[in-house]
Amino acid sequence: MAGRSLNSGGTWLMNELGVYSILGSPRDTKILCLQRFVRLFGYGVSTLILALYLSSIDVSDAKIGLFMTLTIWGDVVISLVLTLFADGLGRRRTLMLGAALMTLSGVVFALSGNYWILVVASIIGVISPNGNEIGPFKAIEESALSQLSSAAIRSDIFAWYSLLGNAGTACGIIICGWLVKWLKTLDGWTPTRAYRIMFGLYAFLGSVKLALSIMLSDKVELQTEKQEYQQVTELTNVEIESLLSSDDEDENENPHPQRNKSVPKKSTTPPPPTTKKTRSILPSISPASRGILTSLCLLFSFDSFASGIASATWITYFFTTKFSLPESTVGTLFATTSIVAALSNLVASSIAKRIGLLKTMVFTHLPSAVFLALIPAPRSAGLAMVFLALRACTQNMDQAPRQAFLAAAVLPAERTAVMGVVNVVRGVSASGGPVLTGWLAGIEKFWIAFVLAGGLKAGYDLAMLKLFLGFKSREEVEEGGEEVGRRRRNEGAA
Repeated sequence: MAGRSLNSGGTWLMNELGVYSILGSPRDTKILCLQRFVRLFGYGVSTLILALYLSSIDVSDAKIGLFMTLTIWGDVVISLVLTLFADGLGRRRTLMLGAALMTLSGVVFALSGNYWILVVASIIGVISPNGNEIGPFKAIEESALSQLSSAAIRSDIFAWYSLLGNAGTACGIIICGWLVKWLKTLDGWTPTRAYRIMFGLYAFLGSVKLALSIMLSDKVELQTEKQEYQQVTELTNVEIESLLSSDDEDENENPHPQRNKSVPKKSTTPPPPTTKKTRSILPSISPASRGILTSLCLLFSFDSFASGIASATWITYFFTTKFSLPESTVGTLFATTSIVAALSNLVASSIAKRIGLLKTMVFTHLPSAVFLALIPAPRSAGLAMVFLALRACTQNMDQAPRQAFLAAAVLPAERTAVMGVVNVVRGVSASGGPVLTGWLAGIEKFWIAFVLAGGLKAGYDLAMLKLFLGFKSREEVEEGGEEVGRRRRNEGAA
């Protein structure tokens, strides 16, 4: 009896954490999640050392902030172009191109110390200036994952997708921190030289991501023709049910009807091909989706601006300069917080099944905004680390519910374009943050950046709750309609 209860409890836990969902997912889903781990591993490396590397080659704090802003703007342009054309040109090809740009950026940073060459490389290529997602990868991967996953398990898949990303960041930060510390102990090794070795590692990770992109199958591509055929078949079935229902009503009214027409039978073969339309490489977004997209972009812009003000790169720089902590200690600190944030994604998926996606997004993200504002308050590094760790407990719990919420709110064919637009808006909004923080750091008012970022994020959470509380996604509306139809058919049969 005890063994049966234990097995039942283990099964329940595996379901709650989405383990069965990710294990039973297609091969492409697993590759996409692995790609994110590798990519965020590289972003973890650049997050820890980017500001320190620029400082080591005598770049001022203000110019470091300008560098981050220009990098984000370059990412916005690259992301906009690639995500808009990704479905038309091919998602796999676009991911391959992005991985090649990531590799190129790492090579340039490993070989050059010229400020403007690095700026050009970061704009054209892919270098994360703040530890967050950059480039076209996230939008394309999320769109493909939404296509490969059913609505019932989509939140679980996104939870694991986010978890592996945070785990990659943690591994990149801690390995980079300890490697830099070890390299500095070698004779003749300057900090600048050690940082360049890390950018070489970044380039290698970009080539690994390129190999993983090549391994993807055609199932990640937009299935336009298949979706159109399914919609035609579903429409035909609805018309058939309508005809059957009307025939039954006529039979009740007239017991001896004159039937000259036979009831059409459900066809199992696809309809004959019609005039073939030229497939456009530019996506279209429906009016309903545009309304939702506009509201979400407005809200996301506040959150992203706050993220740019208090980015991971600036936070590591804050701990390193204010408390004189070595890179290894800061790396261990941020690796620990990244692991905590990664595990919290699984908890968020379980919570979302009970209270819904929107409430999970708000109620988990709001506490992290408060703790962010409190980070600069303590005079001791220990208490500041406590606030940072408390922030990490709920910092990323809104990611998986937000991705699932956005994927369910729009049509499948619109997901890549919509998610790409969202990422562009977030990138543009975040671009002003680093410049502001660099200026505040230069006048020794670094603490204002944390307070301002925390306040903006809290306002974003409350506005999301007010505008979208009670909102039903397209899939929820469709499921409700199907349920009503089943009830009517059951009542008619009774």
